[in-house]
Amino acid sequence: MSTTPSALIDGIEEMPLAQFSKKAYLDYAMYVIMDRALPHVGDGLKPVQRRIIYAMSELGLKATAKYKKSARTVGDVLGKFHPHGDTACYEAMVHMAQPFAYRYPLVDGQGNWGAPEDPKSFAAMRYTEARLAAFSELLLEELPMGTVDWGPNFDGTLKEPLTLPARLPTILLNGTTGIAVGMATDIPPHNAGEVAQACIALLENPKADLETICRHVRGPDYPGGAELISQREDLLRLYRSGKGTIRLRAAYELENGEVVITALPHQVSPARIIEQIASQMQKKRLPMVADVRDDSDHEDPIRIVIVPRSNRVDKDALMAHLFATTDLEKTQRVNLNLIGLDRRPKVMGLVAILHEWLQYRQETVRRRLTFRLAKVTDRLHILEGLLTAFLNIDEVIRIIRREDHPKPVLMKRFGLSDIQAEAILQLRLRHLARLEEMKLRGEQDALEKERVQLEKLLSSKRRLKTLIKREIKADAKNFADPRRTAVVERPEAQAISQVDLAPVEPVTVVLSLNGWVRAAKGHEVDPDGLMYKAGDRSLDLARGRSNQAAIFLDSTGRSYSLPAHSLPSARGYGEPLTSRLTPPAKAVFSHLLMGAADTLLLLASDAGYGFLTELDNLVTKNQKGKAMLTLPKGALPLPPITIGASASVESALLCAISNEGRMLLFPLKDLPILPKGKGNKIIGIPAKRAAAREELVRHLTVLPAGAALTVYAGKRHFRLTAGNLQDYAGERGRRGRKLPRGFQNVERLTLELPEQPPLI
Repeated sequence: MSTTPSALIDGIEEMPLAQFSKKAYLDYAMYVIMDRALPHVGDGLKPVQRRIIYAMSELGLKATAKYKKSARTVGDVLGKFHPHGDTACYEAMVHMAQPFAYRYPLVDGQGNWGAPEDPKSFAAMRYTEARLAAFSELLLEELPMGTVDWGPNFDGTLKEPLTLPARLPTILLNGTTGIAVGMATDIPPHNAGEVAQACIALLENPKADLETICRHVRGPDYPGGAELISQREDLLRLYRSGKGTIRLRAAYELENGEVVITALPHQVSPARIIEQIASQMQKKRLPMVADVRDDSDHEDPIRIVIVPRSNRVDKDALMAHLFATTDLEKTQRVNLNLIGLDRRPKVMGLVAILHEWLQYRQETVRRRLTFRLAKVTDRLHILEGLLTAFLNIDEVIRIIRREDHPKPVLMKRFGLSDIQAEAILQLRLRHLARLEEMKLRGEQDALEKERVQLEKLLSSKRRLKTLIKREIKADAKNFADPRRTAVVERPEAQAISQVDLAPVEPVTVVLSLNGWVRAAKGHEVDPDGLMYKAGDRSLDLARGRSNQAAIFLDSTGRSYSLPAHSLPSARGYGEPLTSRLTPPAKAVFSHLLMGAADTLLLLASDAGYGFLTELDNLVTKNQKGKAMLTLPKGALPLPPITIGASASVESALLCAISNEGRMLLFPLKDLPILPKGKGNKIIGIPAKRAAAREELVRHLTVLPAGAALTVYAGKRHFRLTAGNLQDYAGERGRRGRKLPRGFQNVERLTLELPEQPPLI
């Protein structure tokens, strides 16, 4: 089939389905973009909003008029200008009347027009009444003055304005949201005084940059108040590109030990906030909160009271948690997408929007002055003819009385135009009085002065800008008000972790041989007295606090950690660590640790390498663990040694004993402090013997200064004190000295700590 349409019969055309579908969809998309969803930079209104405002003005519903049923307005809008659904039209009208939705409402409503907690709860249009708000005069005052273009309505029987002559940049003052085809718009509202000052600054210096403009426009100003906590750099980036996000945070006060929320982010419902807080309370995630209630009324539209359990609760920390976990802090999307003066949709920065609106305003004022000049010129022309008639009143009366067609005779006799002659013929007899002539001459003088002034304004760009600046100042003085959304710098909100929320109590964590783990309250726990599955038994235990992490080491030198409060109770068998962690194949869990984050540990392998590290380095959220101790081939980790408070790193000694009965002592400080790794050589073991697993480190212990060491081998033992310990001292990494005959196979070591002097 040909791709070009071919006429068949009587205007019926043939077209490929793909081509027809593409054209129909593009036509629909452009219609939605241009005539439904996006606002115009000139008046900041979508077509339906503009038609509602114009229809209400045609009905005489000014701010000083009586209210009229909303159904009457909607009917006029649908019947004359906007042939679409009445529900959508009425919702657009309601939105313009809601003071919590519009920064400067355009419609003054009477009745139920919705509430902040439920904007859709407005009454049906047959119940509500409305008229235009005073602010709408800024859009309508200059409409009859030839300021804007007009076009036919949908059926061609009426004319409607294509834009309204806004005296202030309402595109920024009230903002708007909309979804078109393939694009959307989210323009936040701003303060009239700030935007007016920015316009004046641009009129005085058209080359002003964004930094200069943002000294006046501090940021969006939402009708509900709250706090704007975005960084200035983020706002500058947003206003420069026309896209970005801003962060809004609720405002609160402290009253009698209670937290009172007085303002919420834009479009956040109080009911939603209470629901979110109550949900956390029900899940026991807010143990510091006793109650939450909504005390909002007509005097205080937003008043949410949060009651802490005691005066010791940190109110700021509580609110930081709520900011991070509820809609008390919310991110608003910004997309400054609108219809420009070239009738094309585009995303514009703040300075570009203000420049385009000022260009629109200058053209509007120029058309207004030109329209007025034409009126003045026409009136002066008529006055000139009337004064000519007054100077020759007797002759004029004679011609009118005697001639059948006096107009052409008057035009020829006195050199009058058709309009002047018609004005003379329309004169009433009472206007022929001498006093009327004086009034006409006074009017002529006043209009002549006005004409000269208008011509000066139209011929001078500087004078025109001065007039616009003066008018912007006057309108801003009438409608500007203080900011409602405070611009403040706040720290980033942090949620309180479940570890911090859980009560802190002593716990004992038990690890079994088969890798099962459980936690029991208290430190007086006998691991052998617990129940185990068949073939299982206790392997290791650690005592700590419920707000600490339980740290596990496996046979490959990897570390893992789990919150102690999250472990199952010791009343049962516990649960396998492999249900939460993912160790390498054939790896087994071998050791368990708990303690303060800054606790110093000795990590070593039986190949004779080790290092010192802090316990916090072993903590990880990775289920696959963290490579902590690098092991030579075939080596295994030795039990970690906690360097207690009594063993200073500077004065303590490290004792290493191999399975060959060699013993070496050297200062503990000779080992490095590392976050992870293989470490340094502790005792010298020949590489071949280490690789063949013939010689390895059997025991490691840390000796505080002045401590004694007892070595056990079977039923025999001997005691080493500070004096004879020096016989085994040497440099780190040496082979060490052989223990006496009969003590080659050391089974265990015990320490005798020096006696501490009594405190005086």
